[in-house]
This record gives sequence, structure tokens and C-alpha cells, in this order.
Amino acid sequence: MFKVQELRGVLPALATPLKPDGGVDEPAIKRLVEHVLAGGVHGLLPLGSTGENASLEEPARRKVLAAVVEAAWGRVPVICGVVQSQLAAALADVRGAAELGAIAALVAPPFYYPIDQATVLAFYRRLADASPIPIFVYNIPQNTKVVTEPATLATLAREGAVVGIKDSSRDFEYFENVCVVTRDLPEFRIFTGSDTMLLASLVMGGAGTICGAANVAPSWVVRVYDDFERGDWKAARKHQDSLLELVASVRPGVFPAGIKAA
Repeated sequence: MFKVQELRGVLPALATPLKPDGGVDEPAIKRLVEHVLAGGVHGLLPLGSTGENASLEEPARRKVLAAVVEAAWGRVPVICGVVQSQLAAALADVRGAAELGAIAALVAPPFYYPIDQATVLAFYRRLADASPIPIFVYNIPQNTKVVTEPATLATLAREGAVVGIKDSSRDFEYFENVCVVTRDLPEFRIFTGSDTMLLASLVMGGAGTICGAANVAPSWVVRVYDDFERGDWKAARKHQDSLLELVASVRPGVFPAGIKAA
């Protein structure tokens, strides 16, 4: 139904509502999904960093994804975040995501031990060979201490091992280099994870954003994308300014506490 190579726009990196005892709050997930869909978002990304993937046990992760897919009800595509330090564990999560209805997986590289680019290549190649759904690279070196270099990404993209990237590095020069090395691959999807750089990212050829602020004010993020699509630069800059203020207001505290409080 949904084609990964056509993904564009705003995908909230969904927060994960939890009960006081730490259990997954499924009714709250459904309310959150309805809230962001009412704001005009183009897809959903549960179990990313904003969704606290690395802090949830496997049964909880499956419950979160199942609740999001059910609430989405086929209205928008769902991509599942995967964060594991070991190939077999990452593959198990990817297969589980496919079973529950995700159309693709956003996968971070192995973390904890420093790894070189040859290892990054091998990880994504082996994952792609066994994966039932397309793979996006999740570049978030402040958390993983691993950068998927643009040249590595271009190799994986040309081999068909990965279909896109979410770049949360906040390094705009890195983002630009990713755009340059994949410019001849129009179906390769490049999303920024930095709401504050959405407009600039779109100008450079990005497909949109997978971001946390869309949990709070989804329509504020969507309007920047819509302004860009219409070529209304005055409105786009004005709305990007407002989005910058919003993001700054939810950054205090231990991430993602500010977003969840909002």
C-alpha cells in the first residue's frame, strides 16, 4: 500500500506513554496517534530515541508497535525504530516489526564498542540480506558513538542494502554531504532528525523530518514542510522560527522528559 521510496514529509518520532508502574499505556498511545494525525503528519515512527526504545524490554516494544499500527489503521505508513548492539538481536526486532505491520525499520549501528566503517558496512549488509522489510540507517553518533560516513552510506544505498537515513547528528555539513553523495539516487530517502534544521534540510534535498516536536504541535512542523512545497519562503522562515522556539522550550531536563511533559 505504501511505497518506501515515496516517503516524504513529517513523521513524528513518537513518545511512548507509560503508566506509573512502567507498563505501556495503550489507550494513551491511541490518543497520541490521533493527535498527530489530526495535525497532518505523513507517517509514524514509534520506538525511536524519543520513544525510549533502548529503555524498554522486548515485550513492551512489541506492545508499543502493535498499538501504534492498530491506531494508525492503515492511514499512514509506520516505520519502527531498532536499537541493538548485536546483529541477531537487531534482526529479531526487525522481523518482529515486519510481523506487526511496519513497512520499514530505522536501525542504529551497533554501539558500546567503537567500530570502523568496514564493520558498519558488514552490519547493514548482513541485516539487509535477512530482513523482510527495507532498512533505514539511523545516524545518531551522540548516542551510539558511531558515524555512518557518507561514503559508507552511498555504498550501501547503491547496493540496495539501505533505502534511506534519518540523520540526528545535528551536523548540517554531514547532512549536506549525504545529499551530495546520493544525489543521483532520487528514491533514496533522507530525513533530518533535527526539527530546527527542517527548512534548510528541505532546501538541500531532504525528504522531510522524523522528529520529536511533532508529538507536541504536529501542525507546526507540517506547515514548514507545506510552506516549502508551495515555495512560500516568507511563511516557511516565519514558521521555522516558531518551530525553533518550540524545540528549545522542550529541551530542558533529561531527554525526552521535556517532550513527554509537553
